[in-house]
Amino acid sequence: MSGTEKRTVSLAPENAAFIDAKIKSGGYVSGSEVVRAGLRALQERDEAVERWLMDEVAPVYDAVKEGKSKTFPVGDVFDEIRARHISGKANA
Repeated sequence: MSGTEKRTVSLAPENAAFIDAKIKSGGYVSGSEVVRAGLRALQERDEAVERWLMDEVAPVYDAVKEGKSKTFPVGDVFDEIRARHISGKANA
């Protein structure tokens, strides 16, 4: 593969075993392929979190900051969840 840089990494035994199992299963031909796939997945996850923060969290934060959205104390929210959970168990 052109344009690659070699790196040396240390892995926990369970990580090395995971890579070996992926190669043995035939899904990958080398440890480098497994690591590249893992890095792509990590990049995709990071991009998804960034999109979620920008598209969903930031607008809600801005609305709360501008007084356009109501907030609730976290203790009250958890009390309500616990109450619903307990009443749901009683009905089961």
